[in-house]
Amino acid sequence: MNTADDGGVRQKLAQLRQEHRDLDDAIKALECAPDRDQLRLTRLKKRKLSLKDKIARFEDQLLPDIIA
Repeated sequence: MNTADDGGVRQKLAQLRQEHRDLDDAIKALECAPDRDQLRLTRLKKRKLSLKDKIARFEDQLLPDIIA
């Protein structure tokens, strides 16, 4: 991967991490709400898990393959 691609991956990774943190805050707020919507809570948790998987894939792109 060249330097330009590396910068794009890092930028996307930062964006995904921020979105993951925002979802975490939204989930915590919804869990504390007296009239919480269980369906919405479940959807947010699934979205957060999906983001975690995307973050892991982008992190793998940044690490060089090491042949043992």
